[in-house]
Amino acid sequence: MNMNREVVVFKDVWVFYDGLPILKGINLVVKDYDFLGIIGPNGGGKSTLLKVILGLIKPTKGEIKVFGKNPLYSRKDVGYVPQYSLFDPNFPITVWDVVLMGRMGHTGLLKRYNEMDKKAALDALKIVDMVEYKDWQIGNLSGGQKQRVFIARAVTGDPKLLLLDEPTTGIDTLMRGEFYEMLEKLKSKMAIVMVSHDIGAVSVYVDKIACLNHTLYYHNSKELKPEDLDAAYQCPVDLIAHGVPHRVLKTH
Repeated sequence: MNMNREVVVFKDVWVFYDGLPILKGINLVVKDYDFLGIIGPNGGGKSTLLKVILGLIKPTKGEIKVFGKNPLYSRKDVGYVPQYSLFDPNFPITVWDVVLMGRMGHTGLLKRYNEMDKKAALDALKIVDMVEYKDWQIGNLSGGQKQRVFIARAVTGDPKLLLLDEPTTGIDTLMRGEFYEMLEKLKSKMAIVMVSHDIGAVSVYVDKIACLNHTLYYHNSKELKPEDLDAAYQCPVDLIAHGVPHRVLKTH
């Protein structure tokens, strides 16, 4: 895979809801194996940006390309873990069945899963260290374990881009470290774009940081000036030092 291939390209993208701008003139390039963390206040358009990449929201103005195509034609190459799962915890479905759902983009809704699909599901469960739970009911897992399963479902389709919307919601502090170590494995296989308020994720695990508060502030690195973010973008960011300069969110 070409390390310089452009996976996602935003060119002056605007999105309006009820006449109000949610995204304003977004310009952004994500390349292969990038691990981009997107921070910013609630209501700043972070989830909207992910949905534009997925083709679920069409820009009012501007252009978005995913793998050089309209996002509608690139979905099979994109894995997505939404902020809140719609799974009913009491619904009788196993971890194995949930992960296999990630193959529907390859099999179609009415076709049976073949051996290749089953191997892909098993490989995904190995990546997230959940093989031993494959026969468990999804409702019996902890929050962190469920997120691992939903990551496995997203990567079962062998995506080249993984989108994560607040992936550590409902996960305790101990499990978060293990969760991000799992993402470390994945970023050698695909580009990752993660929306997060998790200080640990932003300061340690991501390679690049963007701040989004309707307008995007992005320097293709971790280097963001706090005064610029606070004044122009109202992004709650502080500077801390752990050997290398980077920025993290303030405590809310």
